[in-house]
Amino acid sequence: MTKKKIRSTTIVGVRKNGAIALAGDGQVTFGDISLKQKAVKVREFSTESNTVLGGFAGAAADALTLFEKFEQKLDQYEGDLKRAVVELAKEWRTDKMLRQLEAMLIVMDLSSSFIISGDGNVIEPDGEIISIGSGGGYAHAAAKAFLQSRNLSAKQIAKRSLEIAAELCIYTNNQITVIEEK
Repeated sequence: MTKKKIRSTTIVGVRKNGAIALAGDGQVTFGDISLKQKAVKVREFSTESNTVLGGFAGAAADALTLFEKFEQKLDQYEGDLKRAVVELAKEWRTDKMLRQLEAMLIVMDLSSSFIISGDGNVIEPDGEIISIGSGGGYAHAAAKAFLQSRNLSAKQIAKRSLEIAAELCIYTNNQITVIEEK
């Protein structure tokens, strides 16, 4: 039996004028069937010293497990995002159970943004935009264009970028959830 690939999201993060916003669409598909339209794939993590926004692409149960592990690491390292990310990636790659999980994560705070994957990669992009998922490239390109507008906030850019991705990517819809931190 062939394993069906779950395609399930676009996540985009934007940094502008001291604020950050992270947006995710709501569509979950299984093969050529759209199963869910209003899934929430972004969330906020708060510690005494830091607020972190997180989003996932991939299998939902896997991503939620990883979010739980990430939250533990963030608490363990007292809100130090970079340390929590590196420690999660190490555990994800080396743990027999965790390394079977199929998801990617974006996490960001007011000073840093990271993409984390199960193969041990931790990527800290240079620019103001971060994206993952099936429509990530479309959302990234749209956000890059919108960043040139002085009239739009990080939250507005993230939302509008996902709306464009939804018009182009069949695995992305316009049921968008946006969270922000200023």
